[in-house]
Amino acid sequence: MMDNPLLEIITSHRQGQGIGIYSVCSANKFVLEAAMQQAKVDGTYLLIESTSNQVNQFGGYTGMTPAQFVSFVRNIAKSMDFDFDRVILGGDHLGPNPWQKENAKDAMAKARDLVRACVMAGFRKIHLDASMRCADDTGDVGKPLDEQIVAERTAELCMVAEEAAAKATQVSQLPVYVIGTEVPVPGGAQEELTNISITGVEDVQQTIERTKQIFLSNGLDSAWERVIAVVVQPGVEFSNTTLIEYDSEKVSELSQFILGVPNLVYEAHSTDYQARESLRQMVRDHFAILKVGPWLTFAFREAIFAISFMENEWLSHKKSVSLSRIREILDKVMQNNPIYWERYYRGDDAAISFARKYSYSDRIRYYWPHPDVEKALSVLVKNLTENPVPLTLLSQYMPEQYNSVREGRILNNPLELIRDKIMEITRIYSYATNDQKERRVL
Repeated sequence: MMDNPLLEIITSHRQGQGIGIYSVCSANKFVLEAAMQQAKVDGTYLLIESTSNQVNQFGGYTGMTPAQFVSFVRNIAKSMDFDFDRVILGGDHLGPNPWQKENAKDAMAKARDLVRACVMAGFRKIHLDASMRCADDTGDVGKPLDEQIVAERTAELCMVAEEAAAKATQVSQLPVYVIGTEVPVPGGAQEELTNISITGVEDVQQTIERTKQIFLSNGLDSAWERVIAVVVQPGVEFSNTTLIEYDSEKVSELSQFILGVPNLVYEAHSTDYQARESLRQMVRDHFAILKVGPWLTFAFREAIFAISFMENEWLSHKKSVSLSRIREILDKVMQNNPIYWERYYRGDDAAISFARKYSYSDRIRYYWPHPDVEKALSVLVKNLTENPVPLTLLSQYMPEQYNSVREGRILNNPLELIRDKIMEITRIYSYATNDQKERRVL
């Protein structure tokens, strides 16, 4: 089997090159198209990951199994004329997380099935996360699960992954692994943030040493050599209205520690909305894998809202045109099915209404696949494809895209405007993970 390209990237980083990779954690078609366009421009690999809640053997909240997700991404790559061999697919928080309310035996059985399905489908980056408690786990529920239990369950999942990789003829590279977890658990912060605890060196050292010991005692020596990263909390997070900004000085001890651990870097989750230079500094501080998700769909939502405002300004007086009413339809769908946002938003009706639209946590991202919303989006795109927005109006609502149109980088049509808006974010991550002085085209 060929080497996994992530091994080359991490090796280059460990040799002192200022490079890393960002992971697009999204199943949004528009986001994935934008990310592929960015990777095409950069000449790099594209890492795309799905979480255990998002894609699993039962469909997850996207309705897709791992194999279906692979086909979904492959089809987008084909439509974008992007070489699918340059896509690295990963599974995030693979473990018992979706089944925490079940006992450990049943939850871990489902977690094993999920890991197997991901590897068999061609996922090449596997985040093994067995840190969450199951219904019958003993101990203080307010404290983390015992580290020994976490390590044993992690090794159990890894063994399944290795067995699946050995059997899967379509898997051209052996999977690489990420261990550890961050706080809060997947799903994002549910409370407003004022401060957040950075992972201590002793904690990450214990995670690495204990997991390595369990791996080796279970004959997973080869797999341990393909553990490329450990997830830690570098002091970045976001909630509905609050951001915790990266502070390099606060993680200096953590940053230096990983240099003494062969072959490993850090993986940072919830890096969304960080400043451009902060993200580059994170890579220099050995947080070489940057996860981003809600910021990309936040930008997508900004694009759709801006285009809908332009639609209203430009076409509301044309009797021959039926407006999409996409913002109203989207909010109605969210109110009729509040399962994805009601635990996250607090306050009076006005505050909740505002949060549904403009929260950093972007719970609106769960509702774009709804048939009514998809239909409204199709109408919006059709209206402004057939009736292009005047440049003066584009300047008002999408000034960056106005400049891009004026300079001939994109066309004045809604699909290109949406893509370029999302690429405002992918360009930031491209900058952060590709040191321009040392960048190599892969």
